[in-house]
Amino acid sequence: SAPRCHLNKQLLDVRVLKGEPAELSCTVSRDEVTGTWFKDGLKLTNMDGVYFEKEGLVHKLIINKVEDIHAGKYRFEGGDIKTEASVFVEDPPQVDKVLLKNLSSVPTVAKAGQKVKIKIPFEGRLPVRATWLKDRMELVDDARIRVDKTETFTMLSISSSERKDCGDYKVRLKNDSGVLEINLKLVVIDKPQPPAGPIKIVESSANDITIQWNPPKDDGGKPVQSYIVESQQVGKSDWVTLGESPKSCTTFTTNKVEQDVSYYFRVRAVNAEGTSDALESDEVKTLSKASPGAPDPPEIVSASRDTITISWKAPRKTGSSRIVGYIVQKRKKGTTTWLPVNNVPIADKKLKMTNLKKGLQYEFRVAAVNAAGIGDASEPSQPVFARDSTKSPGQVQDLKVSRSDSTSVTLTWKRPEAKDGSDVKGYEVEMRSSNNLNWTKCNALPIEMTTYTVKGLQAKERYFLRVRALNDSGPGEAAELEAFIEAAPPIVSPRLLIDDTVKSFLVIKAGNTIRVNIPFEASPDPVVTWLKDGLPLPDRATIDTKDGTTQLLIGAAEFTDTGTYTVELQNGLGKRETFSFQVQVTDIPQSPGPIQLQENVPNTVTVTWEPSASEKWESNLYYTVLKRESQKGLWHVVGDLIYTNKFTFTKLIPGRDYYFRVVAKNNLGASGPSETVQPWRIKKPKAECQVKPQKYKGVNQNQPPRFLVPLKPHVVTTGSECHMSCAVGGHPPPKITWYKNSRDLSNDPSYFCTNDFGVCSLIVLGVTKHDEGEYVVEATNELGHAFSKAFLTIKGNK
Repeated sequence: SAPRCHLNKQLLDVRVLKGEPAELSCTVSRDEVTGTWFKDGLKLTNMDGVYFEKEGLVHKLIINKVEDIHAGKYRFEGGDIKTEASVFVEDPPQVDKVLLKNLSSVPTVAKAGQKVKIKIPFEGRLPVRATWLKDRMELVDDARIRVDKTETFTMLSISSSERKDCGDYKVRLKNDSGVLEINLKLVVIDKPQPPAGPIKIVESSANDITIQWNPPKDDGGKPVQSYIVESQQVGKSDWVTLGESPKSCTTFTTNKVEQDVSYYFRVRAVNAEGTSDALESDEVKTLSKASPGAPDPPEIVSASRDTITISWKAPRKTGSSRIVGYIVQKRKKGTTTWLPVNNVPIADKKLKMTNLKKGLQYEFRVAAVNAAGIGDASEPSQPVFARDSTKSPGQVQDLKVSRSDSTSVTLTWKRPEAKDGSDVKGYEVEMRSSNNLNWTKCNALPIEMTTYTVKGLQAKERYFLRVRALNDSGPGEAAELEAFIEAAPPIVSPRLLIDDTVKSFLVIKAGNTIRVNIPFEASPDPVVTWLKDGLPLPDRATIDTKDGTTQLLIGAAEFTDTGTYTVELQNGLGKRETFSFQVQVTDIPQSPGPIQLQENVPNTVTVTWEPSASEKWESNLYYTVLKRESQKGLWHVVGDLIYTNKFTFTKLIPGRDYYFRVVAKNNLGASGPSETVQPWRIKKPKAECQVKPQKYKGVNQNQPPRFLVPLKPHVVTTGSECHMSCAVGGHPPPKITWYKNSRDLSNDPSYFCTNDFGVCSLIVLGVTKHDEGEYVVEATNELGHAFSKAFLTIKGNK
């Protein structure tokens, strides 16, 4: 007789996206076999979009464009062989690609007060859950904001937009097949806020007033173009426009004032959207006449036990009339009471004073006088003793250069020897270049320390420097040295030294510190700028740049700190270097909600659960499903990396109790579990379910049993499950019996046997060392019988 046909390759399950092509194929052992295709038990014929192909030994079913109606169980029958598999149609949420690109790359811009509607049509298997988030928080309906959700679109409506609506929005579309996240930006522009106050009076005289203010804290999304300044005379109702100030200037001087009159001033900011509300000043009164300003502190010309002579210069501000003289005051050092030296103004700018107490230390000050009166007094002079001159101080010791660069020299020295320096009051430093014979004083007031840095020097130039000690008698003998200023270091363009220690993506747990160090090299020192999402850093962030490293520090990370951070280096030549990195602030997820169990398909259980609240802020969150078979048994993972809120478990054994647990996970760890309280059980059938074979017409109807795929040896570890399988052919369908060490296992509850269209399986649950041995499967029908053997080896856990 002709050899029998058997399967070389059986059908395999297929998961395919809706709209994509799909293909089922199997391979038989004989070319003359013609087959028939079935779907969900019904015979298939060629139809639009579905057709059959035979290429030699390979039989194919091809679907050009998969739709929901194509999901189901497919079977191929040919001769005496049969194989089946399922097609699962995945239909995750989808949005038009052009719309998706526009939403993600082009901000939605609205003017304040306008209605905003952002509509996003979508496709996908229902139900599709749509969630809108702003700044990582889910949007809820209120008096202005409404989120609409239908089976075909979701829409955000804002009845009257405000500046606070600006920000980054995220739309999350989710169904059983997957998740789609859309990021978009909303910009609301408005007129500016009022300028920041208060209005300060910088200068006031009889003829003009100068006021100052600060830019508005919010420019309305458009740059400020100018400021409008107005005034109102106290007691009148009209405001008078004084003029405009450009955007870069926040001061304004007006001469449209009258002498000895009180005014209010107000300032408005202007941008392309309009004019802000006004910032108003307090009442301001102009002066009747302007008195002089304060002169510089007077200088000590000479001192003895009987007289002290001082001199001074005229003040820079003389007031509204010429200066007619000066009033001089004195006080004893350490007291607060000033006494007049002269009651009548003196025109000279020098005064010799007597009537002093010998040995006391005095301070002096001067005030100028004009027609408006006595002006402000100067700062006090250097204190001076009423006593005869002492000996000039000696020369400073060990004068040397402690540090120098291309623009400066730092000098250090020691006090004069004790016999010459007991009354030193300070030091003065002078310098001159090699091509100049005149000495220039470097410090205006005496230096109290024994070190000083001379700045503003020219590179590649030679300088002479000298230092003198000072006391009441004047300067002492100078100590002098020569210094050569080195050439400026070569210019090094800014370069960020990015290596493996600098990460481009950081995951930070909420509450922990964000600390990022970025090394660089540049000469001269560059300007370092940090940005977050293209904007200045929040006030909570601190930047420290020194010694070739710039550091970002945020003390306690918040979810709003998530974003793209950029550090930028720029030197005076315009050369720029940037580096950007991502920061994701996250936390261990919260537990999922309650679990529900349903038997949607016979002998399976579908586990569904309420999503973890952390889904609102965690885009990388997934779920793990675990099961155990008694209240005190060990938990085993049955599903991992699940991004939906549903999982179907198929390996159920009738008559056993099952408990399920779900945990949420992300990069930082796992949440607490959500568990079922009551066990899940599928009733064990009382009688073995016999599959009534379909009668086939054709040749070789009656055949003795034979093993198409024999048993194979297995090695498993203690406590795990063992699945032993084989494939049996024959007609009538053979009866299958399993044996272990010659013992019939049919009625042993520790073993579970199945026969699915000739694919026979023996499941050993929670194997122990006692399960080790030789297993035999016997197939018998009226035409004969066949055997297949395999050995099960048990290994202990390491």
